[in-house]
Amino acid sequence: MKVTITRFRQDLFRLADEALAGKPVQFVHKGVVFQVVPQTARTSKLDRLVGQPTINHDVDAEQASKKLAAEMEAAWLEDWADI
Repeated sequence: MKVTITRFRQDLFRLADEALAGKPVQFVHKGVVFQVVPQTARTSKLDRLVGQPTINHDVDAEQASKKLAAEMEAAWLEDWADI
């Protein structure tokens, strides 16, 4: 899409969104054609996540979770036994 510099200024944000979507956006100023191209491809926030190392590779997280849940339930039952 080729527009004048005035139209580009008026529709800047809409044209920038079109460029992000991969549509070619061009504007003309003093006879020179400029093309708007995103510097990098748009990535999702999840793609930018960085994994973190686990603290202890020898511990089974599923078993530890079950054990913790059992301990919490036992403590809860003990607290509420007096009522």
